[in-house]
Amino acid sequence: MTRIGIILGSTRPGRNGEAVAKWVHQVATERTDAEFELIDLLDYKLPHLDEIMPPAMGQYTQPHTLAWAAKIASFDGFVMVTPEYNHSTSGALKNAIDFLFAEWNNKAVGFVSYGSVGGARAVEHLRLIAGELKMADVRTQVALSLNADFENYSVFKPGEQHLPTLQTMLDELVAWSNALAPLRAAG
Repeated sequence: MTRIGIILGSTRPGRNGEAVAKWVHQVATERTDAEFELIDLLDYKLPHLDEIMPPAMGQYTQPHTLAWAAKIASFDGFVMVTPEYNHSTSGALKNAIDFLFAEWNNKAVGFVSYGSVGGARAVEHLRLIAGELKMADVRTQVALSLNADFENYSVFKPGEQHLPTLQTMLDELVAWSNALAPLRAAG
């Protein structure tokens, strides 16, 4: 069965992303075409890039890197739930991505973002990063507005229009994850 990781890309106290990621996970687990697992970056305690060798070398030495690599390697695709901070993604998510290389290769990725303009600028940066990591990013994105989809900018109440968009993104993500399986097997 295809395995999809839903990465919660914020580590801030009181983060809005936790409710968003749990919503994505709840919707996803009602599907029968893949297995979905929520991955919280807080559980990995990744410092800022403390490996001596570049990730492309695959010579990890730190226990936290080895655990993170094993987790990411176990999936066929990902949903990245990202806030938008200063017109980009969170430093915690970027750092977690930068720790690895081969573990991301030939996997599909979809995005659920939130921010003042739906997190669109954060996803634009993540799409560029995905290309460098040999990931296939799906077209459909769920863009949540802090103004319209959060009461008082903190209580998550997604508009009904987001559910069909989320389902479409998940459809694309599962299809691309399956389509890339021969490339992962060859690697």
